[in-house]
Amino acid sequence: MIKIENLSKKFGKTYVLSDVNLEFTPGMIYGLRGTNGSGKTMLLRCITGMLKPTSGRILIDEKELYKDMDFPENLGMLIENPAFIGNFTAYENLRILGSYMTKNPDEIIRKALDVVGLDPDDKKKYRKFSLGMKQKLGIAAAIMGEPDIIILDEPFNALDEKSLEKVHHEICRLKDERIIIVACHDKTELDSLADKIYIVREGRFFDE
Repeated sequence: MIKIENLSKKFGKTYVLSDVNLEFTPGMIYGLRGTNGSGKTMLLRCITGMLKPTSGRILIDEKELYKDMDFPENLGMLIENPAFIGNFTAYENLRILGSYMTKNPDEIIRKALDVVGLDPDDKKKYRKFSLGMKQKLGIAAAIMGEPDIIILDEPFNALDEKSLEKVHHEICRLKDERIIIVACHDKTELDSLADKIYIVREGRFFDE
């Protein structure tokens, strides 16, 4: 469970998050919808340990982030534009990220790539990937190993219709016993995917 209590973040005198109080529980897909700059990505950065809030706290299974731990213990994420090693293939990039895995890493990597529509045996280097292929690899990295918390920031950008359907299906399959948070500006995409949607405006979060 993720519990956010009175969380605010400001840069200088400007608040990008204002007194946010939210709870995320397993078995749900949560959608965050708002325009660019509304605060969606800032909240996700705070939850993932990338950005320390100015005030308030984040509890993950009753442990306080930034106090009891620096990062969530079992997290997969795609935030903003994915970045990988340019002269490595998709498989090679995930092999580096999955170096901590001790149980069937090859099978886990191949499964993640297949889900998003990438060929694990393709020798094309990342630097030659199209925008859509880069996005697919970012999603594969986030879901690889089926972590307890999956955070996806605008994951559907540049995906073709077939890939979009596959990713939707996999996200829905993964939601059992996991927390999945998807930030997206597209109402249609979120409506078809999320169990609960929050509208984000000027750093504040509202029930849809």
